[in-house]
Amino acid sequence: MTNHLFSSFKMRGMVLDNRIVVSPMAQYSADETGRAKDWHFMHLGNLAISGAGLLILEATAVEPKGRVSPNCLGLWSDNQVPCLKRIVEFARCHSNTKLGIQLAHAGRKASMSAPWQGSKGLLPEESGWDLVSASSLPYPGRPIPQQLDHIEMDKLKQHYMDAAIRADEIGFDLIELHCAHGYLLNTFLSTLSNTRKDKYGGDLQARMRYPLEVFRAIRAVWPEHKPLGVRISATDWVEGGWTIQDSVVFARELSMLGCDYIATSSGGISPNQKIPVHKGYQVPFAEEVRRATDLPSIAVGHIMDGLQAEEILTKGQADLVAIGRGMTYDPRWAWHAAELLKVKVDFPPQYARSSPAMRKLPR
Repeated sequence: MTNHLFSSFKMRGMVLDNRIVVSPMAQYSADETGRAKDWHFMHLGNLAISGAGLLILEATAVEPKGRVSPNCLGLWSDNQVPCLKRIVEFARCHSNTKLGIQLAHAGRKASMSAPWQGSKGLLPEESGWDLVSASSLPYPGRPIPQQLDHIEMDKLKQHYMDAAIRADEIGFDLIELHCAHGYLLNTFLSTLSNTRKDKYGGDLQARMRYPLEVFRAIRAVWPEHKPLGVRISATDWVEGGWTIQDSVVFARELSMLGCDYIATSSGGISPNQKIPVHKGYQVPFAEEVRRATDLPSIAVGHIMDGLQAEEILTKGQADLVAIGRGMTYDPRWAWHAAELLKVKVDFPPQYARSSPAMRKLPR
C-alpha cells in the first residue's frame, strides 16, 4: 500500500526524504544582539535528528526592531552568521533533514516580553523600542506604531535581501517568508490594519503590493535552485477582514513570482478573532489553496499523529504537514508516525537500538 507521509518530495533542487515539516517555533532565547545561544544548538540539533524531512528555524528578524522580543533571533548582521552556521553544520553531520529559516519582521506586535514573562509590551526604557506598521493603527492594547514611508520600506526590502544572502552563506536549503499572524507584512494585507491612502493601501491589489515586492526582492538574491515559500494567515477570523478567497488571489500572485509553496496558518491580526479550534481545523485552508492554485501547500495546526497526517496527504488536502508544539512535546514524532504506519525510517546510529524493531525481549 502506498504511503504518502514517508514518500519523498522535491522543490527545485531540494529533495525531502518525507513530507513531515518541523514548524518555526519562537524560543525567545537569543542574546541581546540576536545571536543564537546554546539553547538553540540543543533545540535545533535535537529536532534535526527527529526524522522530519524539513526543519524550519523560528521567525528570524531582518532588523533589530523586527524582533518580537529582545531575545529573538536576528539575521541583520554578519556577527549573527557563525552561531547559526555551527548549528547547520552539526545538523548536516548527523541527519539528512533539510534546513530552512523563516525571515520575519514583527511590526506593530514587536517589543514584547517572552511568554513566560507575561508577553507584555516593553517601552524603550524597558529594553523595548518604537513600533512600525503598515498604518498608524495600534494592535489593541499596544502603542501606536509609526506608518512606514516609502524610503523606510525600500530600506526594509534591502534588509530582507541582506538576510537572505546571509542565509545562503550559512547553508540553509530554504527560506520561508513570514506574512502571517499580524506581523508586519500581514498588516499590509488586511483591511483591519491597513488604512493607507497611497499605492500600498486600498483595494486588494494595492494591499498585496508591498509583500509581493519583498518576495520579489528576496527571490532575486536567493539561489535559483533553493525554494522560497510563504507562510500566510489564510483568514483573519474577523468579519470584514482577510479571507481565504483573498489568500487564493495572493497565492496566485506569489506563484507568478516564483513562490514554491504556501504554508496556511490563520489569525493573529486582531484579538477579536473567533477561531473554532479543533483537530486539523486549518487543513481546509491548505486544501483550498492547493485546489485553486498550482502551488504546493503545507497544512498546519492540530495535526496530532501520523495517521491523521497520512489521511491529509492521501485525500490530497496538502503536500506536506507541519508539526510545531507536537514536535517539541514529542521530538520523536516522526519515528512514532513511522511505527504507526509500519514504515522503516533511518535512525542516527547512536539511537538505533532504541527502535522497537531493534529491541529483543529476554527469553
